[in-house]
Amino acid sequence: MFLVDDLLLSPIKGIFWVFQEIHDAAQQELAGESEAITAALSELYMRLESGQITEEEFDAQEKALLDRLDRLQAEEKAAVAPAKKPAKQRPKAKKTRRKSPPVVKPANLA
Repeated sequence: MFLVDDLLLSPIKGIFWVFQEIHDAAQQELAGESEAITAALSELYMRLESGQITEEEFDAQEKALLDRLDRLQAEEKAAVAPAKKPAKQRPKAKKTRRKSPPVVKPANLA
């Protein structure tokens, strides 16, 4: 029985594995892109200090790099935010008053 289940579910498991690999590759690419932007910023600061570029060129290039970095960080936060949704709270149960059972008085015996 389990062998039949494994055979029937193997295509689904294979497709799931492919999608998982694509997701992992995309995450690594995003991480690599932010590191590349940080490295480009460091290089830009070194070029400014060595006098290879002017202050105006530095400002324009720095603004472009920082905008890209901000956009990447916003996308990462947006991807993480739906996973952290708080669970829906159950509605509180209505308080009902329970009626006490009627009091039965013993009949007079005499």
